[in-house]
Amino acid sequence: MLGKKSFSNPSTFSFQVHSEYDHASTQLSEQLKRKAEEVPIDRDLVIICIGTDRSTGDSLGPLIGSALKKEKLSNFYVYGTLADPVHAVNLDEKLETILHLHKDPFIIAIDACLGRLKNIGKITFSEGPVVPGAAMKKKLPNVGDMHITGIVNVSGLMEYFVLQNTRLHTVMTMAECVSEGFLLADKKMKNRQVSLSFQQDVESKYRSHGFSKSETAFSLQDDIQNEGFSSK
Repeated sequence: MLGKKSFSNPSTFSFQVHSEYDHASTQLSEQLKRKAEEVPIDRDLVIICIGTDRSTGDSLGPLIGSALKKEKLSNFYVYGTLADPVHAVNLDEKLETILHLHKDPFIIAIDACLGRLKNIGKITFSEGPVVPGAAMKKKLPNVGDMHITGIVNVSGLMEYFVLQNTRLHTVMTMAECVSEGFLLADKKMKNRQVSLSFQQDVESKYRSHGFSKSETAFSLQDDIQNEGFSSK
């Protein structure tokens, strides 16, 4: 949904890597594993992939969600796919459902964002929530205990036009990098015994099929923090 990422103090964890770096997925997986294993076992690990496939630039989240769903992760519950996206229109409803189904979940939100030209392709994994919709001037709830964002295009004027003219190659490269990072982390972690039947039941009850031109809500990259390979 291309949201704005909040500011962070110097002590806050933040990791950044370019999606085209040879070992990007491996490095990301190490950070994901380390942070996930710090979460108490009684808290479900929930990934919320925000965005819509009605916009190339905003499809990063759903592409990642769909890739992860196919792999049936052992340690994470996944929401937000191409078939059942989490976007600006249904975000409140989806969050309410997730918080009802999972007791005190630890949420990792994934969203696309805008930034400087030189930072396109960079992926950031940081503490704190993502702020969806900031770049599109939409007021939406903050999402996540931690977040992953990928810079898909440049920020500035005419964000709606920008998101519609984002290179699919850029988005796909980042989606593959993040997905592989989660898969590697999941394989290395101690099994939390995620209930696949539970998630399938949830999907059958809460899948939405509507659409709206206002599904898209870009994030706005905080590039001041980005200069030092820190983004939140």
